[in-house]
Amino acid sequence: MAKVMKAMVRKALSQLLGAALIGSYVLSPASAADKVTFLTSWFAQAEHGGFYQAKATGLYEKAGLDVTIKTGGPQVNGTQLLLAGDADFIMGYDIQVLKGREQKLPLVTVASSFQFDLQGIMAHDDVADLAALKGRPVLIAGSSRVTFWPWLRAKYGYTDDQIRPYTFNLQPFFADKTIAQQGYLSSEPYQALQQNEKVKFFLFADGGYPPYGSTIVTTEKMIAEKPDVVARFVKASLEGWRDYMETPAPGNGLIKADNPKMTDGQIAFALEKLKETKAVDGGDAAKLGIGIITADRYKQIYDFLVAGELLDAKTEWQKAFDDRFVKDLKIGVK
Repeated sequence: MAKVMKAMVRKALSQLLGAALIGSYVLSPASAADKVTFLTSWFAQAEHGGFYQAKATGLYEKAGLDVTIKTGGPQVNGTQLLLAGDADFIMGYDIQVLKGREQKLPLVTVASSFQFDLQGIMAHDDVADLAALKGRPVLIAGSSRVTFWPWLRAKYGYTDDQIRPYTFNLQPFFADKTIAQQGYLSSEPYQALQQNEKVKFFLFADGGYPPYGSTIVTTEKMIAEKPDVVARFVKASLEGWRDYMETPAPGNGLIKADNPKMTDGQIAFALEKLKETKAVDGGDAAKLGIGIITADRYKQIYDFLVAGELLDAKTEWQKAFDDRFVKDLKIGVK
């Protein structure tokens, strides 16, 4: 009788254990895709193509991620939304991150879409180079006073009395042949082309301006609590950039869905410029892989800001980036 009872108890325990294991498998968070929100810096465009490509072609899904891409804009404060937990990652900028670290904000750059900043100055075609714009009016946004403008002052002798407000409307530029204006390599020159305006574009990076372009930024908390999610998001996004530069149609479909005003012509122009300048796979990325960020480069950005009295020298610049998620990937390296 005792043996029968023991056997029954063992059987019951076995059944309970089996049920518990099945239940834990079904309810385990690991069996469901991790939800991630990524906030871009502007309305959807080719400059965001890698992320849209990863979404469109299932790279995020394959990585176990359910990614929502939200578009930024002139009234969207990405840093604020990131720190408030409304986004897990944002498309950021090195100067923004370092200024945040100066204020003890836990911002961290984990990868970069482009190996250089796409910003520059668009001028009329009679201008020889950036040095030739000394003394001439230049349209810039208010935020540019603490990013590239101090660099232009130091390198080319520009003065603040040259500044005119840029409202993202190109009509003042078209109307006055003496004016130059800030812009993106892949954007404003296309608008000028549509107006049959002959222009020249001077990329700041060609003159040594050090920041990366369109970085992936997250928080110390995200890295500490969900390093695997960070690693999977970074890897899938950079694979998206590799694929987008070769076969962009899937990503372009989602870009146009998110931004109906985006035209095929604008996308094609931007892609041509990204390829022409090797923004994604040139520079350090040619040897170290798409998305790479390095300590040497971040130190250059820090030094530039400190020299221009734009950043407190005591800022812990080493905490502003974390290259662990990109340094061994070698995506796109042949």
